[in-house]
Amino acid sequence: MRNFWLLTMREWKERVWNRTFMWMLFLGPIVCLILLAFLFKAGDEGKSSINVLIVDPAALMDHRVMAQEEHEVHYFFIDDYLEIDEFREGSKYQKFDAMVEINEKILVNKKAFVFYRTTPSVDVKIQLKFQMERRIEELVVESFTNLSIDHFRRIKQPLIMDFRNVYDPKNESSDLESWVGFVFGGLIFLFIGIFGMTILRSTAKEKSNRIVEVLLSAVKPRQLMLGKMTGIALAALFQLAIWSLLIGLGLWLLRQTIFPDMMNPANWRGIQMAADVQNQVVLAQEGISNNPILELVYARIDYVWMSIHFVFFFVAAYYFYGAFFSMIGAMTGTESDGQQFVLPIVLLLGFSILSGYMYIHYPDSSFSGWISYLPFTAPMVVMIQLAQGIPIESYYLIWIHWLIIVFSAMLMLQVAGKLYKNGILQFGHRMRLKQLWRMFKS
Repeated sequence: MRNFWLLTMREWKERVWNRTFMWMLFLGPIVCLILLAFLFKAGDEGKSSINVLIVDPAALMDHRVMAQEEHEVHYFFIDDYLEIDEFREGSKYQKFDAMVEINEKILVNKKAFVFYRTTPSVDVKIQLKFQMERRIEELVVESFTNLSIDHFRRIKQPLIMDFRNVYDPKNESSDLESWVGFVFGGLIFLFIGIFGMTILRSTAKEKSNRIVEVLLSAVKPRQLMLGKMTGIALAALFQLAIWSLLIGLGLWLLRQTIFPDMMNPANWRGIQMAADVQNQVVLAQEGISNNPILELVYARIDYVWMSIHFVFFFVAAYYFYGAFFSMIGAMTGTESDGQQFVLPIVLLLGFSILSGYMYIHYPDSSFSGWISYLPFTAPMVVMIQLAQGIPIESYYLIWIHWLIIVFSAMLMLQVAGKLYKNGILQFGHRMRLKQLWRMFKS
């Protein structure tokens, strides 16, 4: 056991004190925070205030859309035909951001075209669509009924069909949570691929420079293999821990400096539907947009819950896949030879990531049921299930998946230990034979 821990600490120190590792220890979180900041800003992408020219040759709109003044969408009217080319190129129309074509039969076909110069934000699109629908509704009531618009809206009862999962009746989970689990699962396989290749390179390097012969004089091949894998695993967990601390600190600083008000609902702007028994009203609030990505990162992810399971499944999957990398490193003579044989493992890792995409879109398929029990793909599926929210009565399945990976890893380590021993010793015998042959020739 003492030799095992000496080998483990040797590998850990060799990785951690490497200059490249130290650079990535700080560059990685910085890159992640920059990308997250771009995603936060992208959640409010598009023009938030636009001037809209309504082309109404039949004068149906009567130069009015909403009774009150609008802050995001400003309407202007022209009672004549206007070609798209003239709107696009005409100097007097350059102040308008969008053009809405109101055809003479819009009260029947309910169809209008919106041509914009710059993509408007989602909030503006929703507001423009809703306000135009309300105005056309008023015109339809005036033209085809004897009802007042208020009376019409009181008796108007659209059918709302809300599809919900029986296991999630409050509709608390969403596709965004699923993609959070996908990201956690993808990180598991990303780090397995990176540090798995480290196992292969380290094994191949020690074989080529014959350090392995010195090590095998003091420890058993199986101890050498497990010590190398464990040391590299500790380096991976160390890097993950530092990344988590730095990214967490960075997210806190972003919220305190760049995005201080985005999580305050009082500052959200957009169309909010308020159900009223007497009439349906729409409340428009000024301020910043409700950013779903920002809300997801700061309010809807249980980082402690996800991180605990992440560590458990990462360690189990690491030893499972690490056995394959160890076998390849031991059975090949040089690092370049090993890289040729690593392609099947890379494809397997890619398939595991793709399985998460398939599980998100087809969670009830037989394929999704199978991949949740395969040790190759179970970490990805489990991370998605945890992010979505798993019922307490089904939580035991999570640990069944974990035990499947652990037992598979133990089996693969047994096989890898034998192949590792044979590969290392055969390489040593070949080197000694080559030395004897050179001595004989000289």
